[in-house]
Amino acid sequence: MKFAICNEIFKDWTLPDTFAFARKAGYDAVEIAPFTLGGLVTDISPARRAGIRAQAVAAGVEISGIHWVLAQTEGFHMTSPEETVRGRTARYLTELVDFCADIGGRFMIVGSPKQRNLGPGVTGALGWHWAAEVFDPAVRRAGVRGVTICFEPLAPSETNFINTAADAIRFARSFGSAAMSVILDVKAMSSEAMPIPDIIRASGGSFRYFHANDRNLKGPGFGDVDFRPIGAALRAVGYEGYVSVEVFRFEEGPEVIATKSREYLRVAGMGD
Repeated sequence: MKFAICNEIFKDWTLPDTFAFARKAGYDAVEIAPFTLGGLVTDISPARRAGIRAQAVAAGVEISGIHWVLAQTEGFHMTSPEETVRGRTARYLTELVDFCADIGGRFMIVGSPKQRNLGPGVTGALGWHWAAEVFDPAVRRAGVRGVTICFEPLAPSETNFINTAADAIRFARSFGSAAMSVILDVKAMSSEAMPIPDIIRASGGSFRYFHANDRNLKGPGFGDVDFRPIGAALRAVGYEGYVSVEVFRFEEGPEVIATKSREYLRVAGMGD
């Protein structure tokens, strides 16, 4: 397993400083939220993309990929009844694939609960069909660019569309492409009836990315989730991808969050 951390934790830090601290704290990679760079990814020039990639290389870390891909955007929705909105979303997802590849990332994490919610009168089957149409061009582009799109099952409190790992895997498999897969997230899995280690074992071979956090929205080790059986389950299914620290509450500050989360994952038996 390799270890990453999400860059929005380092609010107001420059990317070079974020990369350098992540390396110092023992992370192999940084996961980037496009909104932290300002505007849409279509506004980020080829030169700036190359610069981001070069900054990571200079710091000795990888860019694992991107997430929060539709955060702080307007006009995008995967299951909208409006064809023009779905078409715009499909095109932007493809642009996100290109951005991810251009900065050296290999995984594009798609949660985006607000932009996938089923609206009034939209059935689950219809939403599924529309979402599949929206993702199809991006999946084909991802196959060309060497990016894997990872769809994220989220809790019912966040969205009413695809809430379990099993459903996310079924959705990803419907594309018949290695460029479309699933991410498992500890916070999200905490909403399922099945214990987290059992979800991991049942999903073995069907997920390509993993978010480490606690159900209290903080980092691993900052709450009551025991990561020892989680690490054991990841090892049991032969997972060798990224374990990326993603948190939503930043009270402790980036240095403490990054350092203690990484140390806790070590103590829990997840990596050196």
